Formats: sequence, C-alpha cells, structure tokens
Amino acid sequence: MINNDVLRAIRYMLDLSDGKVVDLIHLADAGYPIEKEDVQAFLKKDDEAGYVECSNKVLALFLDGLVFHRRGKDDSLPARPPEKRVTNNVVLKKLRVAFELKDVDMHEILESAGFPVSKPELSALFRQADHKNFKLCGDQLLRNFLKGLTMRVRGNA
Repeated sequence: MINNDVLRAIRYMLDLSDGKVVDLIHLADAGYPIEKEDVQAFLKKDDEAGYVECSNKVLALFLDGLVFHRRGKDDSLPARPPEKRVTNNVVLKKLRVAFELKDVDMHEILESAGFPVSKPELSALFRQADHKNFKLCGDQLLRNFLKGLTMRVRGNA
C-alpha cells in the first residue's frame, strides 16, 4: 500500500489531529524535522495541489511512535533505527504490537472486514523474510485489516 494511504487510514481510525501525528513521530525521534504542514501535505490526495509522498522513514517513525504511545517506551533499551523500507508486513506487525493483538484478534478483525484468512496464512505474514514459509502481505489484505481494525476501534462492528 502507499505510505500516504496507510497514514491516512490510521489517522482516521484513531481520529488523530495533524498535531497529534507530529507528536507521535516526535515520540519515536524527538529531533526529526516535521511540522503540521508536512502532515497536511501527506494527507492530501495524490492529484491535489501540495501533495507530498510520505517517506518510509516518516511512516516508520509514526508507527514506532504509535507503539510507544499505546504501549509505553522503555528508556533503558537503546532506540531501534526505523525500518529503511516499510512493507505491508511491517505495518501489520507494528499495528499488531501497538494494539496488543493476538492471533484470534487478527482473525476476528479480518473476518469482520469480510476477508477471512487461515491460521497458516496469517502466521506466514509474521515470519522472517528469509523463512521458507514467509508470505508477503498484499495490499488487499492490509486494506481489509485496516478496515476491520477501524470498525473495532471506532465501534462500528
């Protein structure tokens, strides 16, 4: 999925203001130079004037900040560098951690979005990339997961 779409979906799901998105990014990296205007440019549609593509680093910092915001930050551990390439699998993993989701929760979320997956399919998404059973997370699966999670978080399910 396009990073801007992921950012837009999570922002809607949690009803975050532009300032809160900036705060979450700064939670992961206090020195990262980003302003509300940057976030507004990320949230525009790609055919609108002023649209800016959301970089992998910005999305990674946003997702890390979301994890820290929802789960807390352990300052005794060294900071992990943000992912260089944010794949759909990385987004799925970060959301799973941030919302403390178990396999059962993941299945329920995908089922509620009308996109059921089997247990082996789901576990394959969370394996290391070099594992023989690793499976890339497709855009359709991530889109349906975000839809189902939004229904759960906003109470539409």
